[in-house]
Formats: sequence, C-alpha cells, structure tokens
Amino acid sequence: MYSVAAPEGLSLDRTGMLELYYFMALNRRLEERLGMLYRQNKVVGGLYSSLGQEACSVGSAYALEHGDFLGPMIRNLGALMVRGVSPRDVMAQYCARAISPTQGKDLNLHFGWVERGLIAPISVVGALIPVMAGIALEMKLKAKKNVALTYIGDGGMSTTDFHEGMNFAGVHGLPLILIVENNGFAYSTPTSMQANVPDLAVRAHGYGAHGEIVDGNNVLAMLDTVRRARRRCMDGGGPVMIEAKTFRRKGHAEHDDAGYVPAALRAEWEKKDPIDAYRRFLIAHAVVESATEIEDIDSRIVAILEDAANEALAAPFPHPSIARENVYG
Repeated sequence: MYSVAAPEGLSLDRTGMLELYYFMALNRRLEERLGMLYRQNKVVGGLYSSLGQEACSVGSAYALEHGDFLGPMIRNLGALMVRGVSPRDVMAQYCARAISPTQGKDLNLHFGWVERGLIAPISVVGALIPVMAGIALEMKLKAKKNVALTYIGDGGMSTTDFHEGMNFAGVHGLPLILIVENNGFAYSTPTSMQANVPDLAVRAHGYGAHGEIVDGNNVLAMLDTVRRARRRCMDGGGPVMIEAKTFRRKGHAEHDDAGYVPAALRAEWEKKDPIDAYRRFLIAHAVVESATEIEDIDSRIVAILEDAANEALAAPFPHPSIARENVYG
C-alpha cells in the first residue's frame, strides 16, 4: 500500500500543502455544522458524513487540472470544495433554500457545475461510472489532454454499472480514473461479505485497467497517486482504478448509529485520523513554524462557516412557481 512519509519529490509548495489542510479541515467542520442543523430539523432530507475519509476527496480532487471532469458521490464534499463550491452553497443546498445550486429542487450534494467540471451525483450507486466513461470517451475522440475521475465504494463494486463502465473504459482505453473508497462497510455489510479478495484493486486487471492501492488516509499519497494516474492516462495507458483504504467512522447517514461496527475497529481507525496525521506531518517537516499557524487556519474556517450559515439560513425557501423551471435545461 502506497503512502507518503516526506514532502520531497511531490512538486508541492508550502501554499499547496496548507491548502490541503484547509480543505480537509473545512470539509470536517462543515459536516459538523450540518450535523447541528440536522438535529435542529433545518436540513431537508438525509445527511451523509465523510468523517475519516476527507483525505480521499481532497487529495484526489487537488490532483486534477483545468478541463478535467469530476463526478462525486455523497461523501465527496471535500472534492466539491476543492473545485470551487462554497460552504454557503452546500449549506443552502442541504437546507433547500432558494439560493442553493438547485434552488431547492434537489437535496444534499445532488448538483453539478459544468463550468467547474463537476458532474452531478446519481442516486443509483455505480451509475455515474458509465457516465464518466462517456465523458472520457469524448475526451479521447477529441484528443483532449484531460481525464474524467469518479468514485465508488467497496459495495458499489458489486453493481452492474461498475462492471459495464469499467469494461467499456478498458476496451476503449479511456482516460478514466476510478477511486474505490474501501471504507470497510457498504451500509452495514462488511467488505469481506462483498468480495473474497484482500485487495479490491486486483479487479482492475480483468478490465484491462491499471490498479493501485493507496493509503486513503494520507492526503499526500492520494494526491501523488492520482497525479501519476493522470499522467498515465495522458500517455495513453487507459483507465486506472485506485483502491483507497480508509474507514467510514460514522453510519451510512446521520440516522444510522453504526452499532454494527465493532468498537475496537472504530477505535483503531480513530488513531489513523487523516487530519490529525497531516497536522503532525506539517509540524514535523517544518511546513509551519508552530501549531499556531494551523490554529489560525482553523479559526478562519470557523468564521467562514459562521458567515455561510447565517447567509444560507437567512435565505427564503423557493417559491412553488419555480418548481418546473430549469429542470431539463
């Protein structure tokens, strides 16, 4: 399993390293704030947490270039914000306000932003893979120097859409990057009940794709692995499947207490927290002079989220008259 223990050779300056921390911390604090709003009955619909998986989303999205397309799932909030979605947009979306990206027509992270290379998630797990393969096909046919990246969970690999999308990408040698977030459970079903292999990345070879295994809790490893995958796609190497080993530290959604997860397993992964580990990394490698610099970033995030919450909650709910507007546009 690939990991990164030192910053040398990553072609990432101090600003970039601090941005990675900012987006991971913003991801977590925003979800914590959304959790408060959920318990206050201000969130419309479900709330899906990425607690413990922030490095997967942030590191992979940060590796992309202008013109690349990204198709997130419901736990990839960090990837959306790396691509330019604001905390206000997210809060307004979860609270179904008129200023949200979908004007209250859809909920949680179900929205896209083509200008920023974001394709809206699809509720049917796995269905986004053939869509992103289609985008990758367009890139190849037009000789664009770009890639399409999307995500799937360990359980989602059991769907027919996963098979069809990966097989199509492999047959046509498409510039598609698939991040498999192996977080231990598909809702309440452990990965061991989904696949009889220790590493899911071995499935890549059956589709003519390149497979890699990475420490999904190491944001620099995620960044470097996706960068290398992107270069491989640009060189005509075809699709790449990256298994990111991580752990979902909350239930499937806010209503799920995850009582099926053994306490010892949860405690083991809490010690591998990606944000805590990266904070120690920044200090150990003198990227910051002291913990005070990190605390300043944390304070800035608190202020940003306070402003975002105030603006989102002050916005009205959409008027029923707009319900049919821009639905098919």
